[in-house]
Amino acid sequence: MILSTAAFWLKKGIDFLQQHDKFQEDSGIELGVGKNMVNSIRFWTKAFGAVDDDYNVNTLFKNLFDDEGWDPYLEDEGTLWLLHYQLCTTNYSSIYHILFRDFRKVKQEFTKAALINYILDLGPGTTQKIIEKDFSVFTRMYASVKESNIDDGYTGILTEVGLFREVGKNSEGKILYRIENSKQQQIPNAILLACILLNKNYGKSISFTSLYNDTNGIGNIFCLDRDLLEQKLIEIAQTFSGITYNSEAGIKELQFQENYGPVEVLKQYYNE
Repeated sequence: MILSTAAFWLKKGIDFLQQHDKFQEDSGIELGVGKNMVNSIRFWTKAFGAVDDDYNVNTLFKNLFDDEGWDPYLEDEGTLWLLHYQLCTTNYSSIYHILFRDFRKVKQEFTKAALINYILDLGPGTTQKIIEKDFSVFTRMYASVKESNIDDGYTGILTEVGLFREVGKNSEGKILYRIENSKQQQIPNAILLACILLNKNYGKSISFTSLYNDTNGIGNIFCLDRDLLEQKLIEIAQTFSGITYNSEAGIKELQFQENYGPVEVLKQYYNE
């Protein structure tokens, strides 16, 4: 069973917003938390793309986190992959997008200093102090890191996806990190399909190159290699009627002959 404090607070925040317009100064009283935790809950509902700018909960997260919903306490690992996709593509907190989309391709193994310098070189708009704080939150989100000062409630929510780990130290004694997908085979095909369908830029035919290279393509976000991505696309076409994967004449693309929506696909996945 996959259950974390993070899952509890994310659900609590979504439940709260379905009964109130938004978070207020005194929201902590009803939530049973302090002001800092209210701010944290507010931030993460936005960061995971659970709400719009007016704090209306979207249909996907209502279906996930309602008491009788698909997976309100994150007991299915597929939900974690879905949350990872949402966190990276919503881009409310840019460090997740940068790390999984761009930086891992530049540095397979990296130090915190290398990441900081990379982000600073992208241009104005942030500081070393902000990046250090964001990276600290990132490591707590994705790695099994024990720290005595953790109080944001979101520690380890995405540890189970296995995308981030420490790999030792460099010659200067600095910790080396690596982003890689050690669980590529375990990502449910229905989750991958739902994430493809969540991308509003795609139409009835989607090229392999787009799925592999696009900013919000599943190849990028899930750190998939070419061979596995193609295998997954073939499996999707074999599993879902009205979807084909064409690789003839050097043209590789996923094609939809029937209309599918992400909610429909996910409903089928969780019901099974």
